[in-house]
Amino acid sequence: MPSRAHSMSLLGTETAFEVLAEVQRLEAQGREIVSFAIGEPDFDTPENIKEAGIEAIRTNYTHYSPSAGIMPLREAIANYVSQTRHIRVDPEQVVVTPGGKPIMFHSILATVNPGDEVVYPNPGYPIYESVIRFVGATPVPLSLREERGFSFDVDELRAKVGPKTSMIILNSPHNPTGGILKPSDLEAVAELALRYDCWVLSDEIYSRIVFDGDVYSISSIPDMEHRTIILDGFSKTYSMTGWRLGYGVMPKSLATDVTRLVTNVESCTATFVQMAGIEALTGPQDAVDRMVAEFKARRDLIVEGLNSIEGITCLLPGGAFYVFPNVTGACRRLGLRSSRELQQRLLYEGNVAVLPRSSFGMRNEGETQEYIRLSYATSRQQIEEGLRRIRSVVEG
Repeated sequence: MPSRAHSMSLLGTETAFEVLAEVQRLEAQGREIVSFAIGEPDFDTPENIKEAGIEAIRTNYTHYSPSAGIMPLREAIANYVSQTRHIRVDPEQVVVTPGGKPIMFHSILATVNPGDEVVYPNPGYPIYESVIRFVGATPVPLSLREERGFSFDVDELRAKVGPKTSMIILNSPHNPTGGILKPSDLEAVAELALRYDCWVLSDEIYSRIVFDGDVYSISSIPDMEHRTIILDGFSKTYSMTGWRLGYGVMPKSLATDVTRLVTNVESCTATFVQMAGIEALTGPQDAVDRMVAEFKARRDLIVEGLNSIEGITCLLPGGAFYVFPNVTGACRRLGLRSSRELQQRLLYEGNVAVLPRSSFGMRNEGETQEYIRLSYATSRQQIEEGLRRIRSVVEG
């Protein structure tokens, strides 16, 4: 067999999909699994959005679009981002992609050179580190600490950003912890980005799923709109995961480069999907409001339940639909060495699927605690049953 490219060994994966496959395998064997593993809203796409997509197919929006996206959608996105981030966005700054991940990949590819350093949150979405390594750069993990509500220590941030830093990656609300960065956190990042003339990739895919107070974008800090890449999309807010529709907002010159990468890799995003995206942004938002209200009720339910289980403590997250409980005590109680072993015990003995800390990056230096991630994008009945099963395994 011919050899494969060495660079393939640098690419990681997203273990949530691996656990999903294992859950489906066990269910095919007749097991009933309560799954907290996959980060996907369990709601259907709102009817008005579905109808817009269907009508677009009927009226033959089934041909190629410009690589950056159709202008009506880019205008709708520009208006939406201008209003929500309090900055002035031109449609020429918007690049539409099939999902949010291409913005992540293309923006790193367009701005980061081999040998550069990229600071990224850890624990964090695993594809950040994967793409950083793939382009030949050095990933520099920034520890998110439980005692800070899963934010970072500013002094530690300052120690990690320097002349070799070409990008800082932020994610707020955050996957896997649900934490939200405070304005002072963002101001510290902005000060360093300006000092060292580096980019900020701000992953704001959960920006509408916020429960208490406001969420802030670093792009709204003076002078940061010229060096910020906003990553957002429709999957989480509008329960459109399978539609594959995301976008980036960035300076025009970078948008030109990212568009060229889209041309080379994807050509364009499905045109009828883009038409549905226009309806999502400009149509009624009541379905989103109902979904967020339900997520908040589920958050309160799962946090209270986890904190009632011996050996588990859980902070109240401010956004997204994840909790990241500390399970160090549960692991010790069961004689387990890691959250990975607890994840396996819960799956095979308790019929509950969660993700271990190792799914979200390697341990930070000095990190000793164990965590698991649970997605509460499932019904309250399933949450209650899952909590019952977790208690049964941990407490016996």
